[in-house]
Amino acid sequence: MTFFAPQRREFLRGAASLGATLALPTFAAEFPERPITFICPWPAGGTADATMRALCTAAAKVLGQTVVVENKAGASGMLGLKAMVSAKADGYTIGQVPISVTRFSQLGTVQIDPLKDLTCLARTSGQTFGIAVRSEAPWKTLKEFVAAAKAQPGRITYGSAGIGGATHVGMEEFAHAAGAQFNHIPYKGGAPALQDLLGGQVDALADSSSWAPHVKAGKLRLLATWGDKRTQDFPDTPTLREQGFDVVVDAPNGIAAPKGLEPAVEKRLREAFRVAAASPEFTAACDKIDAPLMYLDGPDYAQYIAAMFKRETALIERLKLRELMAKG
Repeated sequence: MTFFAPQRREFLRGAASLGATLALPTFAAEFPERPITFICPWPAGGTADATMRALCTAAAKVLGQTVVVENKAGASGMLGLKAMVSAKADGYTIGQVPISVTRFSQLGTVQIDPLKDLTCLARTSGQTFGIAVRSEAPWKTLKEFVAAAKAQPGRITYGSAGIGGATHVGMEEFAHAAGAQFNHIPYKGGAPALQDLLGGQVDALADSSSWAPHVKAGKLRLLATWGDKRTQDFPDTPTLREQGFDVVVDAPNGIAAPKGLEPAVEKRLREAFRVAAASPEFTAACDKIDAPLMYLDGPDYAQYIAAMFKRETALIERLKLRELMAKG
């Protein structure tokens, strides 16, 4: 019979345990082993699509795998978000989160709980929203635009990225503050709404800065931006607030995965998008559309979503959004 000293027994027990640990694959070290799908809930060619593609290109360099952008547009961004939330929580399907989910979830139009169904990875950047009209339109200023809407309620049409989205609700907030009424024409994203403005199918566009190059080219006129201060690219265009309407909309973009992501995988993705959000590719894409960088790490982004959820509760009641949604 062979006897071992207590210290030797402990050493062998520890070695066996270490051997077992080394024999098991560590998921975090292996992740990702294949390309990751990134669901962009907006059409290809829009401002959100452009910035998200740049972000994914930068994140792919950190992760060592391709991040493939898949556009799933519709329902004001909720179609793509629903597809992402419903995917397997293994880190291989992630996507952009429209902050309007904090509104749609309370309106009952999407069966997603943004406080429980997401693994938040990062908030990345804001958006520069504005109201644009064609250069030949009769309204030279926002004041003239409002006066015309008041004179003929519901006659002036405007396009947005969809019913209940940030641009629709922002425009309705503005209309409420102005005491004016506009005729809303919803689209599946800002890109097709912009094309119809350029083609003369709608009178105005409420959108993030898809209008920017056309304003610079002289095809469109920018009547107002919606941030808390004037933009870098359009310093001569006053904000809504400067023009007497207390409305600020920036709707920051965020990145998330389905609920239940393994902590080690979550950490890997958070780190990749932290680096990507500061990358030259992403910052250049944001600068191109005058979008402010608004990075927050995953846990802080989750807190931001919770705060927005409370804000939307009050907004829904004040703007009577349930009635607006019912009208379509």
